[in-house]
Order: sequence, then structure tokens, then C-alpha cells
Amino acid sequence: MKLAVTGKGGVGKTTVCALLARAFADAGRRVIAVDADPNATLASCLGFCDPDAITPLIEMEDLIEERTGVKPGTQGAIFKLNPRVEDIPERFCTTQEGVRLLRMGALKRGGAGCYCPENAFLKSLVSHLFLVEQDVLIMDMEAGVEHFGRGTAQGVDWLLIVVEPSRQSAETAGRIRSLAGDIGLSRLGVIGNKCRGDEERDFIARSVAPLPLLGAIPYDDGLRLAEQEGRPPEASQAAVGEEVKKIAAQLGG
Repeated sequence: MKLAVTGKGGVGKTTVCALLARAFADAGRRVIAVDADPNATLASCLGFCDPDAITPLIEMEDLIEERTGVKPGTQGAIFKLNPRVEDIPERFCTTQEGVRLLRMGALKRGGAGCYCPENAFLKSLVSHLFLVEQDVLIMDMEAGVEHFGRGTAQGVDWLLIVVEPSRQSAETAGRIRSLAGDIGLSRLGVIGNKCRGDEERDFIARSVAPLPLLGAIPYDDGLRLAEQEGRPPEASQAAVGEEVKKIAAQLGG
């Protein structure tokens, strides 16, 4: 099962990724969590002891040069567009309580035609993860679909958009839906977060229609404090765990 998770900044998508990863791991599934958000906090959310010690792949210049044939930062050089990446998950994943983590780093941005060895390497890795890897894959993304190409989109089982009860968050979901349609991502679902009751859940459902609302995680002070302090999500109410299990079941867990 291949899940990509996105949404407006601050909606708690990294916490949702961590909750889903833990739910699948607790159910006995092999899980690989991929942090593709420039503001990389998934490692701390999953409880890794020293998150800052995990080097993003995009900063491994020697590795990128080895695989693409060009040193990162080189301008105008010819490099491999489809470098070998099948050994990367096994070599560079870090494991914590049954969840394997791969920290990718952000795609490099430049002019409209910008394409560099770093991006070629990361995009080849994304294709491998979504089209070849057999584990439950959960990718924490920024608010966009830049990591995907049309071919890669075929391997994504769900693009999950995390939405909190706000108009801005719902509008971001609409923009992501449009971008996803441009590259053929058709199976989209919304996960509500920080919901204080049925009224806010219903607001999200109305605001994101016709996208399906797969579930709504209740507002929880324990989760909020964990986010602020950069530690693993700890819910103070059982309803959070039950809702996450229901969402995972709908996704195929």
C-alpha cells in the first residue's frame, strides 16, 4: 500500500503520518515512512532518538555523484536521468520500533526548466518506492505534488490531504486536488484533524466535497503538546486511536 500525505502547513500532517505509521506497524505490517517535507520533523514525531543525525539523501553529494555521474551543483552537464536507486532503502533507512524511516530532503527549485542531478536522483527514488517497494509506504510531503511524475502517479494508492477546520486549509485541499488531476492522481481522500466535535467534522466534509472525508481525528491536547515539543504523538483520549484505526482500515490496513 502506497500513501502520500500532504496538506497546508500547520494542519498536523506529520502527526497524522506518524499515527498511521504506528497503526500499521502495530498491526504487524512492514512500514517505511519517507520524509519529503523541507521542514523535516517526521523523525522526531516517530520518536527517533537523534533526528538531526539523520542526513537527508539530497545532501549526500558523493552518493548522488556516484549514481548520476555528475557532482551536485554542476551546471550544464550531462547526467543519468534514471540513476540506480534500488539499494537505497535498505542502505539508508533508520529503524525505530518497527518503522523504517528514509529522509529525502526537498527537491531543488530554480527556473522553469530546472532539472539537476539531485532532482533526478530523488525522483528516481520516489518512482522506485511507489512502483517497486512492497512495504506499506507513507510519504510525508509538502503541499504539492512535485515529487510525482505521470508514471509514478500510477503507483500511488491514496493521496491523503490533511485538513483542519478552517477555510484556508480546505482551499489548499482544492488546489492540491487540481494539481493531482493534472498528473493523473485520481484516488484522493481527506483526513480531518483537530476537530472539536461533529460540527467541525461536518464543516470539513462540506468544504472539501466532492473529495471523500475518510475520517476526522479529534482535537487532543496531548497531540498538540507533542507537536509543539517535537516528540512522538501521545493522545490523551482513546477516541484518537480508534479514529486512526478506522482510517487505516479504509485505506486497506
